[in-house]
Amino acid sequence: MYILKPDEKTTPVMLYTRDTMVSGEVVTKQNVLRVNIWLKSDGVPKYMHILKPHVVVFAGGSAPIALTYSEIYFPVSQLVAFHTQPPTDEPLDYDTTEANRMMQEVDVLAGAFVMKGKIRVSTQTEVVQSIEMVGAAWMSLYDVEITNPYIAQMTMLQAPMALLKPSQVAFAVK
Repeated sequence: MYILKPDEKTTPVMLYTRDTMVSGEVVTKQNVLRVNIWLKSDGVPKYMHILKPHVVVFAGGSAPIALTYSEIYFPVSQLVAFHTQPPTDEPLDYDTTEANRMMQEVDVLAGAFVMKGKIRVSTQTEVVQSIEMVGAAWMSLYDVEITNPYIAQMTMLQAPMALLKPSQVAFAVK
């Protein structure tokens, strides 16, 4: 079992790829104050080190496969979404008083998952223009409800915020 170094900490997180969901405790340096926006910062490693991971793989048409390990090194490049889990309580990454911005409800299709939530968009443009103008590798989704249509018995997960890789997901507006 991995022993944390004095300058490390763990935070409970969920990772999503097109066909995998991982829950566990990500290992970061103590100076990473806000894990919920960590992927937006410089210096993110190529692999996330996850302790006590529970992995669910959704393989083409067959029943999901559940795997458990003591630790896993997961490639950040494969992620399509990421969020912290309770009891983590970190501030959101926007200013509620910012002018000319609004919350737009969207359904995000992230691989095998549907994430209902809100994105911050300009009041001066359409949703598609706001999405097109995102130059960053990651964007935020707020008040998130996560389901998987392949697993009827999966409980809906909720998170105050998730990070999405906009180039790897689809946005649906009702």
